[in-house]
Amino acid sequence: PQTNEILHFRLFPATTKQTTRWFLTELHRRYRLDGVEFLVDDADYLVNVLDEDGYRFQMISHGNRNAIERVFWEIERRTSSFATSFSHVEPQTAESWLKALAVRHNSRQS
Repeated sequence: PQTNEILHFRLFPATTKQTTRWFLTELHRRYRLDGVEFLVDDADYLVNVLDEDGYRFQMISHGNRNAIERVFWEIERRTSSFATSFSHVEPQTAESWLKALAVRHNSRQS
């Protein structure tokens, strides 16, 4: 990829095919996904939706130490901490924290 920036995020109460489609719709509205290839790390629900809806994607498996995997692991590590710390707060508070994480992450990519 040309960048490791977090382009879009959204907090949903559950991970389902429908919430995944909502997320992709928002993402497409903002960035026009024509010709985009998604990199997917061990997310079966995402692979199913991308495949069913005709998006291009590539599975990135664990053990392949590269920049993409490091980004996935960092986001997984932080979202695990996030889930522990913010499990009993209002959704708006949790989403504000995620926005701050994305801004900080993106500022370190330049």
